[in-house]
Amino acid sequence: FLTEVIELPKDKLWVTVYPDDTEAIEIWKSQPGFPQDHIVKMDDNFWEIGPGPCGPDSEIYIDLGEERGCGSPTCAVGCDCDRYLEIWNLVFTQYDRQEDGSYKNLAHKNIDTGCGLERLASVVQNKKTNFETDLLYPIIEYAAKVAGVEYGKDEKTDISLKVIADHARSMAVMIMDGILPSNEGRGYVLRRILRRAIRHGRMLGIKDKFLEGAVDAVVDIYRDASDFGELIAKHDYIKKVISIEEDRFAATLNQGMDLLDEEIKALKADGKEELPGEVGFRLYDTFGFPWELTEEILHENGLDLDKEGFDKAMNEQRERARNARAENQRVAVPDLSGIDVSKLTVDPEAKEAKVVAIWKDGKLVDEITDGEEAGIILDKTPFYAEGGGQVGDEGMLLGEFGRIKATNAKKLPDGTVYHVSYVEEGQLKVGETVKIEVDQEKKLASARNHTATHLLQAALKQVVGDQVNQAGSSVTPDRLRFDFTNFEPVTPQQLADVEELVNKVILKGQDVEISHMSLEEAKKAGAMALFSEKYGDVVRVVRVPGFSMELCAGSHVKNVGQLGMFKIVGETGIASGVRRIEAITGKAALDYANEKFAVLQKAAALLKANEDDVPAAVEKLQAENKEMAGKLADVAALQEKADAQQLIAGVKEVNGVSVVTGKANVENMDSLREVADLTLSKIESGVVVLGCAN
Repeated sequence: FLTEVIELPKDKLWVTVYPDDTEAIEIWKSQPGFPQDHIVKMDDNFWEIGPGPCGPDSEIYIDLGEERGCGSPTCAVGCDCDRYLEIWNLVFTQYDRQEDGSYKNLAHKNIDTGCGLERLASVVQNKKTNFETDLLYPIIEYAAKVAGVEYGKDEKTDISLKVIADHARSMAVMIMDGILPSNEGRGYVLRRILRRAIRHGRMLGIKDKFLEGAVDAVVDIYRDASDFGELIAKHDYIKKVISIEEDRFAATLNQGMDLLDEEIKALKADGKEELPGEVGFRLYDTFGFPWELTEEILHENGLDLDKEGFDKAMNEQRERARNARAENQRVAVPDLSGIDVSKLTVDPEAKEAKVVAIWKDGKLVDEITDGEEAGIILDKTPFYAEGGGQVGDEGMLLGEFGRIKATNAKKLPDGTVYHVSYVEEGQLKVGETVKIEVDQEKKLASARNHTATHLLQAALKQVVGDQVNQAGSSVTPDRLRFDFTNFEPVTPQQLADVEELVNKVILKGQDVEISHMSLEEAKKAGAMALFSEKYGDVVRVVRVPGFSMELCAGSHVKNVGQLGMFKIVGETGIASGVRRIEAITGKAALDYANEKFAVLQKAAALLKANEDDVPAAVEKLQAENKEMAGKLADVAALQEKADAQQLIAGVKEVNGVSVVTGKANVENMDSLREVADLTLSKIESGVVVLGCAN
């Protein structure tokens, strides 16, 4: 490929090999017309990164000429200068390195081969670096023009131009792939390189926004590349995202730089070499400086960042944010009287909606950005709002420039549904249209547990008695909790009967019927209602034919068979005359059963018995332990007598009083007392003082 397709001269190519890899050496020697003296053995031609697959490697270099070298008479392949450029590497992955440092042969050997595309382009285009090829240089030309500088005249200027070129291309492709700026994960990487590029623009003297033009240069480079059609299609979108972030950072960049410059001057004046971590965190938290950017600026000034202190401040902030998000579940709602709630709808099939209102900290706002928690009202929503003991739905709101996690849905007294939300990436504005993705897995899990709650109450009434009435409930995707009136614990047999009855209904696979009727009609039909709930004139009735019928506004499965399995995991008393049952359904119940069976299997393996024989094996073991304990007690009694006899032999007279002191070889306080009593009984009168080490 290199000599016939790319047409590189054979006499300019060199290869390196691992000294012991004779097979690779012979293959290179067999290549037609390849100079035999261009094969160089190098000890570091072995690729490994700790335990795991590894092996010798072979690299291909090209000699770029003496003018690119260091001038040393010993200059050769492996020299640190720019004369010999590695353009290809082949790793012969044939070993599996063990933890102890030994090597085993891999069952499936392979060759991991790769060419440096940009390096090869620099060779073909006869450029000194990757940055001067047509893959990057147009971006450098753009940045240099905007900054009013010339590439190649000053090393510091060149570094900033290269940073802008590299980062502009990276950020364009990242945004093309759907990544948005944020303070976590992949979005943080995007924000970090974007803000680093802005800073290097300032170092070049660029005061205004400039990255949108850099994106234009990136798009022009890839315009004719068939694999980058999406980059062209999202050209304007990418520029918009970058423009928003550039505006956001530019507003605080100068303030942050002024603060950091002052801190650097103070450190140098005091002869210190490290910026306190809390100061670095303030730059991050207040001015949006990624810590890597702060560290880079410090290194330019010969200083370091107290990373441990920074991490501590960051963790404390994250803990505060977590607590704030938990508190935000009870978000303070502002005055919403200006919103026409009559036009807001709940539509289970809704996939898109318009943002009607956003608020944070109890105040209406026009927009929110990544890392912020807020309440959001949509003109229509498919989210089930928390109520009747069931938690609200979770999901994602996807705006053009933001990803928002809805952690719960709640309902205001007038029925308006709002979404407790956290911005993961980007931003969201009032008036935007968002795509809605409800977490269907959690929604269905909650529905299973809610339907199971109805079945549980009906089964309790049948098995335990009609005195059972609901006293509270909680329905989440993980489990259900049902509180009910009963003045005595439910017996194990009753619990087993209830569980069996519910599972029998599940196995019938009946459809769950949901209808709306007047409250009076529902009561006449026998629907159960909660005294604590307030109902309107028209109520929603949820019915499992022949088994249960309740007034309920919660979400339910379409067919009881969707519950899969019902399992009671706890029954306790929580107040006088009030009991609580906790239960699980669906996958949670299956996982629970599998976990319990795994415990049984482990017990069987330890007892060297079949699973069915575990109880008998345990009983046998208990009997053997009881017998052994008796024998040990007999031995201990003999030991105590021997200890007492030995202690008496050492009795001393102190002012006419018999005194026995010493150490008893016992394991606990009870045995120590027994030895003391036994010793005391052997002397008519006196004092016995004993101790034991255990």
